[in-house]
Amino acid sequence: MKNNVIKDRSFELAVEIVFVYQYLTREKREYVLSKQVLRSGTSVGANISEGVVAQSKKEFCNRLSISYKESRETEYWLKLLCSTGYLTEEKATLAMKKCDEVNRLLFSILKTVNQPQHP
Repeated sequence: MKNNVIKDRSFELAVEIVFVYQYLTREKREYVLSKQVLRSGTSVGANISEGVVAQSKKEFCNRLSISYKESRETEYWLKLLCSTGYLTEEKATLAMKKCDEVNRLLFSILKTVNQPQHP
């Protein structure tokens, strides 16, 4: 079985988001914003996994588009958590880095897939 970079990176992002969630709920006792970042951050990989087994190009693009939006949302929540003092830049750095990497990969994949095919 060959490696799938976007699946691997999105899984790594989800793991890091779970760690952020655990920190926020255990250390900061923050339950609302932390749930938002948990939902969006773990949704990215779930949608990618569904997209990989899509039955059509349209379905594949749709799932990856959803993943891209969820990844951008995750980035938003991480920035908000930093700006409001729930997360330090140090605590958020790895998650932000992984989120940015997934954003870039998804953008590149979607751009490539949506290019017109030439005969």
